[in-house]
Amino acid sequence: MTTTEIPGYVAGTWTMDPVHSDISFTVRHMMVSKVRGRFTTATATIVTAANPLESSVTAQIDLGSIDTRNEQRDGHIRSADFFEVEKYPAMTYRSTGVRADGDGFVVSGELSLHGVIRPVDLAVEVNGFTADPYGGTRAGFSATTKIRRSDFGITITMPMDGGGVVVGDEITVSLEIEAVLDPAAA
Repeated sequence: MTTTEIPGYVAGTWTMDPVHSDISFTVRHMMVSKVRGRFTTATATIVTAANPLESSVTAQIDLGSIDTRNEQRDGHIRSADFFEVEKYPAMTYRSTGVRADGDGFVVSGELSLHGVIRPVDLAVEVNGFTADPYGGTRAGFSATTKIRRSDFGITITMPMDGGGVVVGDEITVSLEIEAVLDPAAA
C-alpha cells in the first residue's frame, strides 16, 4: 500500500490527543453480559513514515486510571487479584512491524502488562488526516484486538456455582485515537 492510496496522508510524528481519544474494553461478566470500561490516562506517539509500512507506535496506559463506572469494581481490578497497580502501574505497547490488510493495516507489537510481555496484533483503520482550526494537523486511527488476561499472568477465576466464571478471560480492546502532528518532526 502506498501513501497515494491513503487520502491526505501526512508523514510525521504525532502525539495522541487524550481529550479526543478513547481506550476502552469489554469483558464477559457472569457468562451472560459484557462489562465495558476505559482508561482515562494514556500517552502515545505515532510515527507515520513516508512508506506507511515503516510506521511505528509506542503507547503507555496508566492502569490506575481504569473506569468501569463502578468504583468498588475499579478498586478490585487495581488490586493484586488483577492489575496489581502498586507493582505494575502501567501497560505499554511498542510496535514491531506494520503490514497491509485489505483496506486497513495490522500493527504487530509487544504488549507489556502485569510484568509479562506478549506479541499482540492490532487491526488498524486509518480514518484520515486534516488541518485543524488552530493551524495544526490532525490524524485519526481506529484499532481493535483481543487478548487473554491469563496470558499476562492475571489468572483469578472466581468460579460460579452453576458453572462458568464471574469475569471472562478474553478482553476485547477498542482504540479511537486522534493525534496531533508535531510540526518540528514533520
